[in-house]
Amino acid sequence: MAEQTSSDRGDSRATGTSSKNAAKSAVTVERLSHQDIPEICALYKHVWETFRPELPAPLVKSWAPTPLEFTSWMEGVTYFAARRDGRMVGAVGCELNDGACRIVHLVVDPDVRRQAIGSALANAAVEWAKHNNSSEIWVDALSRFSAAAEMLKKLGFAEAGVLHRHRWTEDVRLFEKLL
Repeated sequence: MAEQTSSDRGDSRATGTSSKNAAKSAVTVERLSHQDIPEICALYKHVWETFRPELPAPLVKSWAPTPLEFTSWMEGVTYFAARRDGRMVGAVGCELNDGACRIVHLVVDPDVRRQAIGSALANAAVEWAKHNNSSEIWVDALSRFSAAAEMLKKLGFAEAGVLHRHRWTEDVRLFEKLL
């Protein structure tokens, strides 16, 4: 897993890799800018299209924004992108509300899953939340995404509940971590 540091803006950057992943290029996690919008929209589309047969079509469509839609997603949300060899391979958003941070729109390219990229993004979100004096951080995930739940638990998040048939009749699991 990539080791991370944080700058005064809350940006996270990879500073090294474990020996297990030494053959792979390092992953960097940095804040997104408006110039990154076309690339992140392409990433979201690529990620969610792989779920098209399994998930309701309106859900897939809503999670694959156009550049204009993503611009509105950025209102009040700070996004981070994970890159390997200059290519965006994951993204996450962080939203502050009443002293807590909520993780939104966490995705990892299916071609590079299980390579600690989701963990690097979640850790960047935690560091950003701490930097912004949040007392807790929380995230929700569709119940069917057991790998996401496993990753969050490994990162110290506790399952806080389930919303049944919450998103397009899908159950959603809630996770939180006190900071």
